[in-house]
Amino acid sequence: MAEVYLRRLTRWQAEQQREGMANLYVTAYRTALGAEYRDREEFLHRFQQHVRHDGFDMVVADAVGLVGCAYGYRLERAGAWWADFTVEESPQMKELTASGRVFALTELMVLPGYRLRGVATRLGELLLSRHPQDLVVAGVHRDRSEEGINDTLRAWGWKELPASGPAADATVHVVWARGPVR
Repeated sequence: MAEVYLRRLTRWQAEQQREGMANLYVTAYRTALGAEYRDREEFLHRFQQHVRHDGFDMVVADAVGLVGCAYGYRLERAGAWWADFTVEESPQMKELTASGRVFALTELMVLPGYRLRGVATRLGELLLSRHPQDLVVAGVHRDRSEEGINDTLRAWGWKELPASGPAADATVHVVWARGPVR
């Protein structure tokens, strides 16, 4: 197997690579037959929105072409991101959000043939190396839970934040966090 190299992309480079990212997404998640186009278009729409955020940061893994990527962005100080999740925000989480010290790991994907080889860990380490003192969060769709992301985040020392409120049992996303959370 070819050696895997990691590199950081600028916002401009990420936008230039969007078609490659969409291809990687569809292949990494093995979408249902016939759903590739819809899933690809939904990813491209989300990616277009994500790349516009302040503090957008992205790393890719290359071997013979793209084999993985991780990206995210700083959350807006107003805290709108939290509204999509049934997580009780502690005063510390609100303070970190308001001070611009929360980074959302938005996407982490690795082609199946490169999984369990440390590629995801290397991608995560490089991406998050710029955020050692920040609260880093990831919203994981419950449908993706069985794909190993929970085990990966747990192995990295992340903690699942407890859901709260009347919709806690019906929540679609689980929020994981790394950093200064009580």
